Amino acid sequence: MSSTAKKKGFGATIWDYLTTVDHKKIAILYLLAGTLFFVIGGIEAMLIRIQLAKPDNDFVSAGLFNEIITMHGTTMIFLAAMPLLFAFMNAVVPLQIGARDVAFPFLNSLGFWLFFWGGIFLNLSWFLGGAPDAGWTSYASLSLASAGHGIDFYAVGLQIAGAGTLISGINFIVTIVNMRAPGMTFMRMPLMTWTTFIASALILFAFPPLTIGLFFLIFDRMFGSNFFDHTMGGNTIIWEHLFWIFGHPEVYILVLPAFGIYSEIIPVFARKRLFGYSSMVFATILIGFLGFMVWAHHMFTVGLGATANAIFAIATMAIAVPTGMKVFNWLCTMWGGSIKVTTPMLYALGFIPSFVAGGVTGVMQAAAPVDYQLHDSYFIVAHFHYVIVGGIVLALLAATHFYWPIMFNRMLNETLGKITFVFFFIGFHLTFFIQHFLGLMGMPRRVFTYLPNQGLDTFNLISTVGAFFMAIGVILLVINVIITSIKGQPCGRDPWGDGRTLEWAIPQPIPFYNFKQTPLVRGLDTFWIEKMEGNKEGMSYAEPISDIHMPNNSFIPFVMVIGLFVAGFGALYNQDADKPWSLVALIVGLAITLGAMIVRSLKDDLGYHIHKEDLLNDKGGNE
Repeated sequence: MSSTAKKKGFGATIWDYLTTVDHKKIAILYLLAGTLFFVIGGIEAMLIRIQLAKPDNDFVSAGLFNEIITMHGTTMIFLAAMPLLFAFMNAVVPLQIGARDVAFPFLNSLGFWLFFWGGIFLNLSWFLGGAPDAGWTSYASLSLASAGHGIDFYAVGLQIAGAGTLISGINFIVTIVNMRAPGMTFMRMPLMTWTTFIASALILFAFPPLTIGLFFLIFDRMFGSNFFDHTMGGNTIIWEHLFWIFGHPEVYILVLPAFGIYSEIIPVFARKRLFGYSSMVFATILIGFLGFMVWAHHMFTVGLGATANAIFAIATMAIAVPTGMKVFNWLCTMWGGSIKVTTPMLYALGFIPSFVAGGVTGVMQAAAPVDYQLHDSYFIVAHFHYVIVGGIVLALLAATHFYWPIMFNRMLNETLGKITFVFFFIGFHLTFFIQHFLGLMGMPRRVFTYLPNQGLDTFNLISTVGAFFMAIGVILLVINVIITSIKGQPCGRDPWGDGRTLEWAIPQPIPFYNFKQTPLVRGLDTFWIEKMEGNKEGMSYAEPISDIHMPNNSFIPFVMVIGLFVAGFGALYNQDADKPWSLVALIVGLAITLGAMIVRSLKDDLGYHIHKEDLLNDKGGNE
């Protein structure tokens, strides 16, 4: 079994990706699917900004505008940012800890297909009677009153996709706890691994409240229960609690891996060890812990009372302390370093002031009286996007350039990359900085138009121009990827020249078994240590070359999720008298899923072995 096996035909390659359980290929699937949804969400964002470019615009109707803003938020948070982060977590974390794969390769595949088909299910609402229209938070009073099946698509689609995220979170926790290379203690793990670990723990605790809330919403809408209907003894505010007990940790589920990406990029291009490693680790843990203590700051205006508001205000302000520690550690890492300004480093440099601006406006809103004035204004939109775009999207763009050589053995064009950064960064600040002032001037969020001569016209036009700059940046990145795919040359191991962690020590292209021998970790930044000691292989080894056990590919995860996809339509249309086929679809879909689970349970899938002789003959890529 050689990693330099002969090339397969297109059909065989498609089948390989449909059945793969290899974390590196699943990372590519996450990257492709996340990019697809990112483009869809971006198009929705452009439609929003075109509609708001001038007063009294009739580019889209009020109802369609509600659908667009709902799908933009839902798509970007659940279907773009999370899977794109999972792409880099899958590609990098097993390599960083010296593992051959994640702990549960089958579940890794299942998690991806659940996310993907859940996302497709949600977006099919556009073509099947209308998308959800109650905002991405889908507050119960709005979602219960929403006509049509849009909210049903929202609830069922997110339920399917959320199950995939939960499975992936559990998988990463077990992988990081159990599969670290000998010598890699917890305090020798790279920051990318640490932030993945904490974000996965947050997923484990944050997603069940969302799951429960969505189940209640499904039962209210489809089966006539009254969990959230206050006219029938239910409680509308309970939805807000359930959603934000998930929703605020979700911000940290997204931003912590982004912090991990920056914590890998900055030491490489400052050519210095990360300043204050242990304080960064404890700050990450503290952010994760405090992230569960602050959810009701989204609800200062619902009448929780002064005591509750004060407690959540203090907790919200407290979370700025460990975040600020991280900012100072990144700055101190660069201080006195020999900085190399590459495209990933540009994004890291741009991130720090952008994210600090988002954090400062967050602390402003932590004061309940201030939030009472700013609530549901464009100031909130500006703050939120400074955190999400200024923190997470810039990290995704940085990671795309930084880790592209690991995923594809190619380097993206640096000149095009820097031009992309300039367009995107300027466009981002043009779009959202001005929205702070729109909010202070009284423009409510989620309005589809506004009257002329209120002082809002010019700022909205500037914001729309900025959005077009961002779109140009994304288009340039796509062009860069296409050019690199066609003309790019193999880049080999450690292409940036200053890699510090194990993923840069592996020969390129990375063999499907990752490591011929289990690495021995001798300290923090283990690859850097080996390079400094003149070890040409870049690794010390904990064992001699021996047979490697590998899992078989499987089509079962795909079949299981297709069953749920079909059952979702059955459940959704089961309330419609004119669709008698819906019950059949529900039963058939669940039968497909259950059948696939039974086959998986009864089948002896023991994997296969790569023999020592094959490993000795495999040169493992281009040095």
